[in-house]
Amino acid sequence: MLTVLGEAVVDLAPSGGGDLLAAHPGGSPLNVAVGLARLGRPTALLARFSRTAFGRRLRAHADANGVDLGHAVADDRPATLAVVSLDADGAAGYDFYLDGTADWQWRREELTLPTGTEVLHTGSLAVLLPPGADLVADLLARTHARRRVLVSLDPNVRPTMLTDPDAARDRLLDLACHAHLVKASDEDLAWLFPGTRVDEAAAALGRRGVELVVVTRGAAGAYARTRAGRHVTCPAEPVTVADTVGAGDAFTAGLLDALVEIGAATPGRVGALDEDRLAAALRHAIRIAAFTCARPGADPPHRADLALPVASR
Repeated sequence: MLTVLGEAVVDLAPSGGGDLLAAHPGGSPLNVAVGLARLGRPTALLARFSRTAFGRRLRAHADANGVDLGHAVADDRPATLAVVSLDADGAAGYDFYLDGTADWQWRREELTLPTGTEVLHTGSLAVLLPPGADLVADLLARTHARRRVLVSLDPNVRPTMLTDPDAARDRLLDLACHAHLVKASDEDLAWLFPGTRVDEAAAALGRRGVELVVVTRGAAGAYARTRAGRHVTCPAEPVTVADTVGAGDAFTAGLLDALVEIGAATPGRVGALDEDRLAAALRHAIRIAAFTCARPGADPPHRADLALPVASR
């Protein structure tokens, strides 16, 4: 079982030209969970779903894709909204409406890992926003200390919504000390370690105890570095980009899928990968992300899609 912890968000994205917006299920943790489930991995989502129409739609999306919602929570507060804007290249920006929404209101008794969990992945807004962020951090620390479950973290930094960037930076770096795997974008690392090259930032996370750091670099592909200093770089897969919504989350799902497949999704093995297996894992994750970039919205591939050219559905 892979367990994903975090928010489920309604993305209001451009649709049909003009000023029209369409509502789509989104949020980094929900996207990762759906991506893993579509690849055939048993996946649970620890999320707090609003009982409103938007919340019911988010829950139905996860359920329809085979995500285990046995530990998800229902809440009367509204769902979190994200208004998506796209630039000329299809790159996505987000404006969030998250005050008083259901996703951040965790209680300690709600944060229980499903039986059989071997991987815990989290990140994005859920690890930063009060009142629940402290409880999420405590769960990560306790899980990491037991060394039985692989802890995976994606900072997925949204600088425009941070009221105290320095405090957020400190929190994310503290959380990294309780993660075996950190997957981040080059923009995340530039924000966490200003003025530092990607390889230097990855090495700095290694010194904090992270066993494997994997960095997405957009059109430049991806980079990975183990705590022991083994590192590889893989190019991006050519694709005609519809938009980049959910691309990083699809990459995360592909990466975790690859690590499970090769038996490296454990605290003791994830940092022991050699260059060949690291490169193979990156290529798989890049391909999963390429499928998502070729499709509008966060629409990761199913396992059967991988036999097709990237632009096909």
